[in-house]
Amino acid sequence: MSEKVDSLHARIRSCRHCADRFARTATAHAPRPVIWFQPSARVLIAGQAPGLRVHQSGRPFTDPSGDRLRKWLGIDSDTFYDQRRIAIVPMAFCFPGYDDAGSDLPPPAACARLWRAQVIDSLPHLRLIIAVGAHAQRWHLGQAARAGVARTVAAWRDHAPSIFPLPHPSWRNTAWLKRNPWFEAELLPVLRARLNEVLNDDADTA
Repeated sequence: MSEKVDSLHARIRSCRHCADRFARTATAHAPRPVIWFQPSARVLIAGQAPGLRVHQSGRPFTDPSGDRLRKWLGIDSDTFYDQRRIAIVPMAFCFPGYDDAGSDLPPPAACARLWRAQVIDSLPHLRLIIAVGAHAQRWHLGQAARAGVARTVAAWRDHAPSIFPLPHPSWRNTAWLKRNPWFEAELLPVLRARLNEVLNDDADTA
């Protein structure tokens, strides 16, 4: 990596902007930014925020949602975690915590304001963005994502082949997937083909 990206990694890793916020959550945890990108990446997976398991492991998508996402993409773990080819950059680098009811808190908007533009600028070779969930879609698609995740994903052809909006791969969306079989029948084959194309081009030119 370049000195500039090394410095960016170090500054994100040492960020404690949300420490007081996290201390007030039901989990009362300390910040632990999960950083997973290198400037050579051709693909960006733009997620929401790390969950508790990712907070503990320090590795993105080490949970059932990650298993489902890799299945959607049609790639194995080695490919998924190859930072030279795939950057995994959520809208917030740290686990936001749970509220008193045990529900996930949203990613703090301050994280994206502080870091996201700098990270995207450090990824000059991106050819494919996979925007997972509402927060990532609003950042990467702007007004086109204002209608909500379901409508944004349904309009995926408007953004392909450079951006593919996806619902979060959480078990909570299983019912939505059953009601919308076109997602697996129509969107995923096109996404897999595009991802394979980008990754193969990357392998050829690396």
